[in-house]
Amino acid sequence: MSRFLSEKYASLVPYTPGEQPRDAQYIKLNTNESPFPPSPGVVAAAEREARRVNLYSDPECKLLKDAAAKLYGVEPQNVLPVNGSDEILYFAFLAFGDEQNPFAFADISYGFYPVYAQFCKVPNREIPLTSDFSIDYRDYLGLSEQILIANPNAPTGTCLPLWQIEEIVRANPDRVVIIDEAYIDFGGESCVPLTKRYDNLLVIQTFSKSRSLAGARLGFGIGCEALIRDLNTVKYSINPYNVNRMTQAAGVAAIEDDAYYREKAQTIMRVREETTEQLCALGFTVLPSTANFVFAKSDRLSGEELYQSLKSRGVLVRHFTKERIKDFCRITIGTREQMQTLITTIQAILAEKGSSR
Repeated sequence: MSRFLSEKYASLVPYTPGEQPRDAQYIKLNTNESPFPPSPGVVAAAEREARRVNLYSDPECKLLKDAAAKLYGVEPQNVLPVNGSDEILYFAFLAFGDEQNPFAFADISYGFYPVYAQFCKVPNREIPLTSDFSIDYRDYLGLSEQILIANPNAPTGTCLPLWQIEEIVRANPDRVVIIDEAYIDFGGESCVPLTKRYDNLLVIQTFSKSRSLAGARLGFGIGCEALIRDLNTVKYSINPYNVNRMTQAAGVAAIEDDAYYREKAQTIMRVREETTEQLCALGFTVLPSTANFVFAKSDRLSGEELYQSLKSRGVLVRHFTKERIKDFCRITIGTREQMQTLITTIQAILAEKGSSR
């Protein structure tokens, strides 16, 4: 820390991104990226727009808003495109959080939530997951805080049904309820339709996971016009041109090629179930997942040991040091071939551990 850093950030603990190593070739199963390339239409659209990067992008993202609104059955004024869904989380903490309006979210969830709360000076309360690492919707009824829920949750992969989300929204009419649906396309049911009935609901999605655009940085929020207007007030006070030209064009093309991405999501879901069965056959405990990853642990080695052993053999997974989940590793679902390599590598690690006893 330099002597010039403002005192207000002296105690800030920043978010730790997943590893993006350059020292070797790895099978990357640690950051929940899609194993599939973007559709040809997306690549062509981004390449065409690259010739115009001398000009500012459209700050309103009109073509992108129109395309997303049509796909999700809402109006363009209900959509806010952003530079990755992380950005709209930042906007939401700034727009809706302060000393009188604290936030509540799960104690085990996306690691950026407490970072944003600390950065934006928003008081917050962490609500413990249940003993089986799921969210009990009843813990979120009638709260005095703004509510933020990842559904499906990360890193656990568990998902609340739509009726439970609606109960939470209905039970907190004077609070903003934010549902982070980064992984919703892998078997969950989106609550976007509820935004037509409840003016306190903000739904966040991303193009990083199911639409193979993690490197393009594109996300969006859907909510009532007033909520979107509040978020735009923050956006235009920070970064009006927040989504660049190539990303906007790629986003429109990705929506137009929706069938391509739906098919890839189905493939990932099938491979997820196969991987879960294989891990269970090896004695792993695997939480039920509705995401493009599984959360698994073995009684034969710690989460840290599994992570390090896999990394030394060229396979990257994500390990978290938080006490309740330190025995687990989060494993992104890659191609069928990548997952078979994972299973074969784990078999070798377990065999080696058994022979060393």
